[in-house]
Amino acid sequence: QVQLVESGGGLVQAGGSLRLSCAASGGTYNRYAMGWFLQAPGKEREFVAAISGSGANTLYVDSVKGRFTISRDSAENTVDLQMNTLKPEDTAVYYCAAGTYSYSTRQYRYWGQGTQVTVSS
Repeated sequence: QVQLVESGGGLVQAGGSLRLSCAASGGTYNRYAMGWFLQAPGKEREFVAAISGSGANTLYVDSVKGRFTISRDSAENTVDLQMNTLKPEDTAVYYCAAGTYSYSTRQYRYWGQGTQVTVSS
């Protein structure tokens, strides 16, 4: 059983930056790919970025390419999402997840509780 706890959300003006962090415990961290997903009010949970267990491969949704960077630290059991040039449409609850390297929410077995990101215009 893997427990995930996100941190780093908050309120930022458009064009600003935030760094989300997810701390993993209770399992074999490096076995799992890690992903970040977002969910806006009234919408389905959507893929943002993923990183493979080794950290060698990454995936991004087109809308964040060039603005967001996912990284992981195997020594610290953390995965971060650096978000730059934020836009109001990035506003959502962001979730960290552990599972199989994929765009799909169905491939991720463990989920954090989420952290709110609000981007003001």
